[in-house]
Amino acid sequence: MKQIKTLLIAAILVLGASQTINAQAKAAHVDVSDIMTKLPAMLDAQKQLEKLSATYDADYKKMAEEFQAKLKKYDTEAATVTDAVNAERQKEVQDMQKRIQDFGQNAQKELQTKQEEITKPIYEKVRAAIQKVGKAKGFQYVLDGSNLLLADGPNLTVDVKKELGF
Repeated sequence: MKQIKTLLIAAILVLGASQTINAQAKAAHVDVSDIMTKLPAMLDAQKQLEKLSATYDADYKKMAEEFQAKLKKYDTEAATVTDAVNAERQKEVQDMQKRIQDFGQNAQKELQTKQEEITKPIYEKVRAAIQKVGKAKGFQYVLDGSNLLLADGPNLTVDVKKELGF
């Protein structure tokens, strides 16, 4: 009876140890930030966003220059015009300032929306490649290695890059 108990306990310990080994072997990591910064589609997306941002910056700068010119003109003419004209000009300047602020906020929102619109399919493509490579190699978990403090497991970054074609 004691022998059966001993054998049963030994079998449970062996099975438990093999399960622990298997669980550790089924996790890998991949450096998503490395992939994203070097992915040709992402580089193209960044160029598109930079071009759009430059357009918004140029428009903003033009509006600001017009504002400054008008402000300077009104300042120099303030003593020679009536109070009613000065009040009208002050209101015009305030409206113009608000339009410039609104433009800046809207441009920022549009850039953010465009960035999400452009990068979402790229992230999905990378995610699908990571899943495909992870499953093909028999891993249950694939972690983003760019945030790990310790990454002793297999690194699938090179395999994912191959899957993505670069």
